Amino acid sequence: MDVRTQTQPPPHPYTGLDSRQFWRTAVERVPRSQIAQLASPKNKIGPNDVVGTAGSCFAQHIARNLKARGFPFLDVEPAPELLRADRHGAFGFGMFSARYGNIYTAAQLRQLVERAFDRFKPTEAAWRRDDRYFDPFRPNIEPNGFASEEEMLDQQAAHLQKVRRLINKIDVFVFTLGLTEGWRAKADGSVFPIAPGVQGIGHYDPDKYDFVNFDYNAVRRDLAWTFDFMRQKRPGLRFLLTVSPVPLAATYDQQHVITATTYSKAVLRAVAGDLSSTLDHVDYFPSYELITAPVFEGRAYEENWRDVRPEAVSRVMEHFFGSFVSGMPKRRPDAVQTQTQDDVVCEEAVLASYAE
Repeated sequence: MDVRTQTQPPPHPYTGLDSRQFWRTAVERVPRSQIAQLASPKNKIGPNDVVGTAGSCFAQHIARNLKARGFPFLDVEPAPELLRADRHGAFGFGMFSARYGNIYTAAQLRQLVERAFDRFKPTEAAWRRDDRYFDPFRPNIEPNGFASEEEMLDQQAAHLQKVRRLINKIDVFVFTLGLTEGWRAKADGSVFPIAPGVQGIGHYDPDKYDFVNFDYNAVRRDLAWTFDFMRQKRPGLRFLLTVSPVPLAATYDQQHVITATTYSKAVLRAVAGDLSSTLDHVDYFPSYELITAPVFEGRAYEENWRDVRPEAVSRVMEHFFGSFVSGMPKRRPDAVQTQTQDDVVCEEAVLASYAE
């Protein structure tokens, strides 16, 4: 064999890598406004794909922008015609693809899917504030509550039926992971979007409820199970995971809120990365990195270092449509109304009011 014709291996494995794989050429030498697309999706969203959304507060921006750009976004529980548009969010309409309010944890999402398909029935009934009744799993979808527990349960059953319809209709499900911390009932493990007693809804009893900070294994297990189950109901369903860049408003874990936030986001980002790298039907959109990366110098946040500035949200959405959408006609950027933090409905934010 002529050794001169043999292909010589590179001197090391980093030889010839794309410029986007090096900090110097992808970040250091590039103006911040010109940093290239971070995402490399396996599956782009096509013009005929029906999209559903759910998740934490930040996910509301995705739903709003999908609708504003004329995307085939499915809303199975639209607002009644007589309700003023500026009141939709207060009653849980238009935030996501169904009126489930914010879903902060993977455990909440799994529980919702199990309840929708009659695989789990919580023992928790209604929470009360004075003489009004509230849905423990959607405490803010009726600001003044329901007149009776029966009315609340009827609305709850109708909602779960709509969730079943949603899962059976969508082609892509976008889910934004928000928190690892939560509260659950000791009796059956039911998880809630807020702790009982917050906003005067329900009554906190340490013998009935406990705090949980879901670890990596728990989050991954719940998400993997949920995605697998949803694909059984809707074969071919694809998923797009994001991680909310909004820090915790408060932590019940006995540590600084910055440390608690870092732990929570690290777990969620690791799970999202794991699932997107091992499952062909799962992608990851880096909304978290687009807001928190050091190259952006914290300019994405308002003065409280928690709320994301509207211009930063717009940048994230432009990145989303530039990376993950294929063949979809876009409106001009100035035709899409930017959603401010005041427009976002977020139960967790009320915890800030309890700071002394």
